[in-house]
Amino acid sequence: MKERKAETKVVPDNFELIMSESNNEKDTYILRLYITGSTSRSSLALTNLRKICEEYLKGRYELEVIDLYQKPGLAMGDQIIAAPTLIKKSPLPFRRIIGDMSNIDKVLSGLDLRAF
Repeated sequence: MKERKAETKVVPDNFELIMSESNNEKDTYILRLYITGSTSRSSLALTNLRKICEEYLKGRYELEVIDLYQKPGLAMGDQIIAAPTLIKKSPLPFRRIIGDMSNIDKVLSGLDLRAF
């Protein structure tokens, strides 16, 4: 019978630091909100989302607002079928939240800031 050599994997010295930084509260949230013009629902979604971000993600988020009337081609890339829609690009996992963002628990759960 052949003996198998044990494989040794080298772990970088800063492995624990890398892992703790990738899973801590310092992650920057990359968010994209798709709206349709200056409708009341779009305005409400933007206002609600900004309020949530300032309360729960202050200084840790980037929000890009895309008006589908001005840039309709961008909807295909993120497969937008309804508006307003919020896309959480980072940190993973990727999430999609549809609506006016008035259900704070739903938005926080979608952003992985609160348990379901």
